[in-house]
Amino acid sequence: MDLRDKLGNKIKGVLKELGLPEEVSVSFSSLPELCDFQTNYALVTAKKVGRSPLALAEEIVRAIGDEAYTAVKPGFINIKVTEKELSEYANEVLYDDRLGVAKVESPRKLLIDYGGANVAKELHVGHLRSPIIGEALKRLHRFLGDTVYADTHLGDWGMQMGLTVLELKEDGYLDEFFRASGDYENIPLKNITLDTLNDEYPKASKRKDVDPNFKKLADDYTLFIQQKREPYYTIYKKIRALSVEEIKRNYSLLNATFDFWFGESDAEDYIEPVVQLFVDKKLARVSDGALVVDIAREGEHIPIPKKSENEEQRYKNPMPPAILKKYNGGYLYISTEIATLAMRNKMDNYDEIIYLTDNRQGKHFEQAFRCAKLAGISPENQKLTHIAFGTMNGKDGKPFKTRSGETIRLKDVVKLLVDKASEKLKANGIENDPELARKIGVGAMKFGDLSNIISKDYIFDIDKFLSFDGKTGPYIQYTIARINSILSKANFLSSKEIIVENGEERDIVLALQKLNSSYKICYDDYSLNLLCSSTFDLAKAFSTYYNNHKILSEKDETKKNSMLSICLLVKKALSKALDVLGIDVVEKM
Repeated sequence: MDLRDKLGNKIKGVLKELGLPEEVSVSFSSLPELCDFQTNYALVTAKKVGRSPLALAEEIVRAIGDEAYTAVKPGFINIKVTEKELSEYANEVLYDDRLGVAKVESPRKLLIDYGGANVAKELHVGHLRSPIIGEALKRLHRFLGDTVYADTHLGDWGMQMGLTVLELKEDGYLDEFFRASGDYENIPLKNITLDTLNDEYPKASKRKDVDPNFKKLADDYTLFIQQKREPYYTIYKKIRALSVEEIKRNYSLLNATFDFWFGESDAEDYIEPVVQLFVDKKLARVSDGALVVDIAREGEHIPIPKKSENEEQRYKNPMPPAILKKYNGGYLYISTEIATLAMRNKMDNYDEIIYLTDNRQGKHFEQAFRCAKLAGISPENQKLTHIAFGTMNGKDGKPFKTRSGETIRLKDVVKLLVDKASEKLKANGIENDPELARKIGVGAMKFGDLSNIISKDYIFDIDKFLSFDGKTGPYIQYTIARINSILSKANFLSSKEIIVENGEERDIVLALQKLNSSYKICYDDYSLNLLCSSTFDLAKAFSTYYNNHKILSEKDETKKNSMLSICLLVKKALSKALDVLGIDVVEKM
């Protein structure tokens, strides 16, 4: 159903008759004012067959015998598709359940690890990109035919838990637990709310940096929780339950959903067997009381010549050993990461596991992946992928914070967007519709985020993101709302034949083809920015069409039905693109 495939097949038929290699690809034209598509077949094949590129291109064009195909220097074949071909493509897409987007040839089973919220900590602006990008990638892979599972992978088993419980105990919140001798499950967390946790953890985190005794005790508390010692473990479970409730509410605001709500704690039973596996396979060694695994590859520890005998030896591009177990027997983040991978592979056979975090965790995942492959915890044919994203910054280019320099809570960012969207709607005569404002505000943020290259930092510009004009989420939503109004006024209940007759209609169908092609490119690149730009291009092409043609007042019934069918086709294509991006479609704006 891809126009390029049809054009390519037509060229292949001629190549076979000419006895030429039949591997040919057709791409979108880089000069749309000259042609719609082109192929560089003659440029890459000429030398193999002992011809000049231009002569070969001219021979192929003559054999095709169609004036829509022209040979140009230095050897390109330009193709201008006919209105008939565009009409056929538009009608095929209109009546296709998948809107002309093919599934991948070899569907796979994937797990995407995104979310990454930490228990006992408030979700903040730094937690936005992971669910935004992860949800879109999950939907993209599912749309193209993969079986995909999503796991939020809660941070619920690290030192933040020991720090939080210790601070709560010292501040008197847990006296009843430590006075009791059992039946801890029936003791409530009195006077402990999410706001309490938001105060206690930061306080504890600062204390550990200046008080070695407090840090040592927090290490012990973390170990007690990991050992399921009471009352520490029951206190931990109650704090976890309280936090997860709020985490789910926050993710629901972003339309982010998960198949699994596992945390680091769920892999706890796998940690010791996994660590023992490294010992049994003689892959681990003891260093300063800790258990480590050497994962450096040849060339990664090249010594830098010392300037003096007393200078510490340094290395080029060093990859340090992975620490599986601390001096006191406690486990680290990487231990849990590898154990979680072991748990996942016992649960199911995944062709690929994708991890989505900020780019500061690159070395952590490289270490974890190497360890997992070294010990055979990840099968040889399983792909492990870390997608690292950049930072969302303010207009000053620095990480987005409050005026006082504090990190902004995730729900406050959403509120900021919703309030701004409400102002925009009020100016359009729509008041007191908070759910519509949420859809527009969150959609604006998501589109603004996903329009950027994932690995790069970007500027969070709320006014720009929420503009109803330009390359924004609200512009796409508004285009769909405008089409809804047109179809409603026309009482257009069923689609009719599309007949492409003018330049604006040509532009719409070609933009639709580019949009449909962008899905697979984004799939291969683990990115969504091309899908965003292609969606905008289609909406923009429709806007030009709408401004230049009087659709509702068209007298010719056949032409009017065709125009309304084009409206319906654009609506379907834009709605599907927004759905894949995790953005709500709205009926009015």
